[in-house]
Order: sequence, then structure tokens, then C-alpha cells
Amino acid sequence: MAEKTDVSEAQIASHWKEEDYYPPSAKFIAQANMTDEGIYERFALENVPDCFKEYADLLDWYKYWDEILDTSDAPCYKWFKGGLINASYNCVDRHLAKNRNKTAIHFVPELEEEKVDHVTYQELWVRVNEFAALLQDFCGLKAGDRVTLHMPMSAELPITMLALCRLGVIHSQVFGGFSGKSCADRIVDSGSEVLITMDAYYRGGKLLDHKIKADEACEEAAKQGQTVKKVLVWQRYAGKHSAETPMVEGRDFAVNELLKNYYGKRVEPVKMPAEAPLFLMYTSGTTGKPKGCQHGTGGYLAYVTGTSKYVQDIHPEDVYWCMADIGWITGHSYIVYGPLALGASSVIYEGIPNYPDAGRCWRIAQDLGVNIFHTAPTAIRALRKIGPDEPAKYDYEFKHMTTVGEPIEPEVWKWYYNVVGKGKAAIVDTWWQTETGGFLCSTLPGLRAMKPGSAGPGMPGIHPIVLDDEGKEVPDGQGKAGNICIQNPWPGMFQTIWGDRDRFVRQYFERYCKDPNSKDWRDWPYLTGDAAIIAEDGYVRILGRIDDVINVSGHRLGTKELESAALVVEEIAEAAVVPVKHDIKGVEPDMYVALKPGYEASDAIADKVQKALVEEIGPIAKARKVWIVPDMPKTRSGKIMRRILAAISNGTDVGDTMTLANPEVVEAIKKMA
Repeated sequence: MAEKTDVSEAQIASHWKEEDYYPPSAKFIAQANMTDEGIYERFALENVPDCFKEYADLLDWYKYWDEILDTSDAPCYKWFKGGLINASYNCVDRHLAKNRNKTAIHFVPELEEEKVDHVTYQELWVRVNEFAALLQDFCGLKAGDRVTLHMPMSAELPITMLALCRLGVIHSQVFGGFSGKSCADRIVDSGSEVLITMDAYYRGGKLLDHKIKADEACEEAAKQGQTVKKVLVWQRYAGKHSAETPMVEGRDFAVNELLKNYYGKRVEPVKMPAEAPLFLMYTSGTTGKPKGCQHGTGGYLAYVTGTSKYVQDIHPEDVYWCMADIGWITGHSYIVYGPLALGASSVIYEGIPNYPDAGRCWRIAQDLGVNIFHTAPTAIRALRKIGPDEPAKYDYEFKHMTTVGEPIEPEVWKWYYNVVGKGKAAIVDTWWQTETGGFLCSTLPGLRAMKPGSAGPGMPGIHPIVLDDEGKEVPDGQGKAGNICIQNPWPGMFQTIWGDRDRFVRQYFERYCKDPNSKDWRDWPYLTGDAAIIAEDGYVRILGRIDDVINVSGHRLGTKELESAALVVEEIAEAAVVPVKHDIKGVEPDMYVALKPGYEASDAIADKVQKALVEEIGPIAKARKVWIVPDMPKTRSGKIMRRILAAISNGTDVGDTMTLANPEVVEAIKKMA
């Protein structure tokens, strides 16, 4: 019989010890963009929404707004209503007077023998204008139209985004690693008649045929009733078609060829209402119809500009490298819109971090003088696994490093700080989502000390609260976790789900809404879907998605905490825990671990993992089995596919594995079962 506990369904037993503080260096604080402690008071809950004028004032407006926040259609908020603005102008044109010869984008090809393409703000302006002229004239695009992009990491991707928003056209970029079918679903949902893609790109040293996915996308979209009238194909090598898949007569056009007709053309940026949609970002990885998160122009741009300045600490003279893919929200917010609105130099790298070897990232950093580095725990764990001693070989110095995308285990954080950051860089461990547009929790690096494993307090103007299933607040500092919500709206939050307002309200607001007819934002707390615990100092620790919980004999354990315990073992590079059905306990955990180089799988290592689980959490956390695997099954973006591991542990069908970066690993693990 399951043991009775006094933990509500929303609460997760938390055994995580709070780590020590790591203060930022005096050198960092001396140059930080934000050292004014008063910012937290200015952005206090009673000053919402007016406090966000501070972020909006970082932008150039054609017309100031009439109202900072319109709540008449709560919770579909309109920020800076009545204001007129253009995102392309703010990211490009306004920098020309003082910085036209400054590098806007450093495009680093995957092949080291190919030269880095340094695109200045002047060149970016020329290329954005010429492509906007093409889109307007050749494709007949106008404000409010939707265009789907399915592009790999390239300089042409931000050029395309900025050309579209110059015209007020809503863009929907699909991660380049996604299939043609995934692209089609997004074409259909957004009603796009134009698809912009690239013929080929490099991945792991191979030139991949990307054009084939455009054909699949158009064919599949047509089956669902959406016709793609034009496919614009950027060429990886200008003047040459690099894909085996041929162009389709009358539908497909090489952008590089068409652009010759638009040499010297200039397009005046369209003065867009601040509340007009800027882009759609479809959330991935869930079942059912993809959700198009609709982000507005003025609010979103203000929020990512403000957070880029104060959290990323970007100055115009910095060389900033966010290693995410522009196909995800991180790339939109913190490769393209935020950094370029500030006039920064933003690095875009085409390939994988370990091509041709584990030193590649640090060579790029050394060669370009990168001083701000931004990546995900997935990449940090991978780099720690394949090249733990590599950073020491290279002469670079980061002043600032970001971690984003999922909680980072304290052991991995310490390696990042000591080895990658050489003990000098300030780290911000940021927590946010596709839906939120920008950071929700993070330390401001010039004001707050870092704490491994904790994202830090709510951002200025972001007021998190942890609620149980009944909607009661779980007090800070009591070691109890629950559903983390945000009490107030903020400019970066998405406006709605494209074409599905009911789903938007149901999924994100309905559970804790105090009055469904209310126009007062205080009645509409935002449900993030994450489980979290807030410490006495107000620092937030994310324990994973609410549904990423393993309920062992009534004890609800957060998967991230279990994985973090396994990573305390010196030999372990990566860990993934999955639930396995059990007749009495309900479920019990299976722990999958991959080893650092130089270690061999052994029963002794498996025993050390079990011991760590018991010591760090308690006997309830002991795994049914510790599997030492050659590698974890991963998506093209580097996320561990726990679903596949759970299927193996439970003896069920693993499903389609062909979209994985390493499908052969699944077979190897299945043979062990």
C-alpha cells in the first residue's frame, strides 16, 4: 500500500540543499549596466505596469503610446497601445549614424577553412532593404501576412526576419532540424502562402540537403488544404545550388538570383501599432496541434532589449555569442532582437559545438574576442563530457556567461564557472519560456550573488508566486514546492495562441483565475506549468515541468533533483531519470547515466550512483536500476529524449527515432535491457 504523505498533488518533496553564494567580481560590477539597487523598488508589484516604460524608453518610437497596458480583453493584453514602432528600424537603421561600420553579425561557418563573414550594420541595412523590396514586389507581401521560414543557422536568417518585420509581415521560423511534416503543420496553422528556406547547410562536417524538406512541407501542407504559392530558396553558396533536390519550376526561386533585380532598393519601415503581432513561435515536443505563441511588436521588443541590457550586460563594444538556435525563442530574443536593438555584435555559428573537435567553441571565442557566452545546460554537460580540459588551452576571457533552457545541476554549474569561466565570469542562470518572450527569473549580475542550481529572484517587474492545488500560496523558505505562477503581466509575454484564444486561457490562466469576467490583471495569475521552490532569500529553484514528476509511494520527486544527485558522482557526465511502473509503489525511478571520457562502465560506478541518490535525497530515491549507457538519445538541438528511455524501461514501443541526432544509440540501449 502506498505510503500516505501530507504533500498536496502540486507539491514536490524537495531535498535539495541550498548552495553557497558566489559574488560577482569587483571588475564586473565596475562595468555593469545595472548597479542601481533601486530597480527592484521601481519595478515593485504596486508599480506594474508603469515601471515597464523604462524598457520601452530604450527604443525609438514613431509615436508614443496612449496606454501602457490595455486589459480590456484580459488575459490577452495589449502593451504600449496606440504607440507606433518598427522592429527592423530599431535593430538596424538607428545604429547607422554612429556605428554603421561596426559588426552586427559574425557568421561562423561550420567548416574551419571557410572565412567568418563579418556583416556590418551598414551591410545589414543594405541587405535587409533589398530583401524587403523583393518580398514586397515579387511576393506581394504586406503588413499582417504570415510567412513561414525553415532556415538553418546563417546570416540570412536574421536578414530575412528583419526584412519581414520591416514590412510588418509576421514571421514564423521553424527550427532547421525539424522535419518537412513539422514545417507543414506550422504553414497550415499560420496560413502561410510563402515559405523561405535554404538549399543546404553543414552539420557535423556534412553538407545536408535542406531543400528536400521544403518539398515535403509543401506537399503535406497541400494535403491539409494550404497551398504554398512561392518557395524562396537562399543558396548556401551564392550562385550555386547545393542541394540534390531540384528546384520546382514556377514555385521555387533562388533568392540570390532574384536579389540582382533589387540592387540599391530601399524600403521605408512600416509604422506598426505596438500591439501588432511581430512573430509566431510554435512550441515543440508536445502532442497534438502545435501552439503558435503570438508575440507582439512593442512589448516584446521593449522586454528583450531591457533584459539583454541588464541581465546579459551587453554593451555596444561587447562581442556576444548565444549558442542557441534562432529556431527557438532564445535565438529570437537573445541572438537577434535584443542584442541588435542594443547595437551589439552577435555571433551566429552554423554547426555543432564539437566539430571538428571539443575545442571548437573555445577557438571561436578566442578568435572573435567573445566576452559574453550564452548556452544551455545540455551543451555545457556535453562539453564537460567530451572535453573537460579543453577551455584551459585557449586564450579567451568571458566577463559573463548565461545558462538557459532547463535547470542546471550545481556540479555542472561549478564546472562552467571554474573551467569555462576560469573563475572570473559572472553567471546568470535564467528561467523563462517560449511563451514569456524573455527572462522571468535571474540574478542581475551586477547586483545579486550567484547561487548554483538557483535561477535567482524574479526579474525586476516579474513577481513569482508558488501555489498549491487549491490556489493557496506555498510560503518561501519552508522547503515546499508547488506550481510556480507569475502574479502580473509583463511586456514580453505572448498575446495569445494564434487562432485559439480559448486554449490560451484554458492552458495558462483558467486554473488559478479569480474571476473569468475580470478586466483586472490581478485576477489572472499566469500558470507556467513548472514546479518550483522559493528559498528564504527569494531565489527560485526550478524542479522541472509539473508533469516531470516521479511519484514513488506518494512521494513526488522532481526529476531534475534526482539527476542532479547522480551528477555528484565524479565519473558521471550526463544523467536522465525516467519513471517505471511498479505494482506497489506506483512508479519507481530508472537512472540512465553516461560517463566522462576515460572511464569504463562498472558495477562499482552504478553502486556509487545509487549511494549518491540515497545520500543526497533519501532511500525513497533509490533507482530500480542504474543503466550506464554509451550516450543519451538526443534531439538535433541536444535535448535528452527521456520519453524514449522511459519506453525502453517500461518495455513499450520507442516510436520514431529517425529524427534523433544519434538513432543508433537507441538500439544499443535496447540490447542492454
